[in-house]
Amino acid sequence: MRHCIYPGTFDPITCGHIDVLARAARLFDHVTLAIGESPKSPLFTPEERLEMIRPNIAQFKNVTATIFTGLLVEFAVGLKAQAIIRGLRELSDFEFEFNMALMNRHLEPSIETIFVMTNVKFSYTSSSLVKQVARYGGEVAHFVPENVALALRKAYSK
Repeated sequence: MRHCIYPGTFDPITCGHIDVLARAARLFDHVTLAIGESPKSPLFTPEERLEMIRPNIAQFKNVTATIFTGLLVEFAVGLKAQAIIRGLRELSDFEFEFNMALMNRHLEPSIETIFVMTNVKFSYTSSSLVKQVARYGGEVAHFVPENVALALRKAYSK
């Protein structure tokens, strides 16, 4: 079985993330969406992110979601995954992702990293930018699933 890990903080998940996930789900027999710790101050806990993600991955019969900690490659080996999927929105994403892929290859040569370009309509969307727009009352429904837009409104109405 071809299995890949799609890691991220997903704070929150965006339509761009779901676009990359859909592409990964077509390429692999199984995809594990892996919610990692955020080095920044996350808006949502990992458990809240998982709950927001679950209804949005239900359409993919070969996708599961979980929370992980520690080194991504160790997590991938533990799940017997062959690859890590990383989404690219623009050229500036590539430098960071390339360095991360090389480090992961050094740590675990058996795990490949595959870069997937997001649809151009999501190329300027990021979780950070969506949170910034939501924080100031802007409409984010075009960038995130409906349940996530609602969670953002609630989080910033406090």
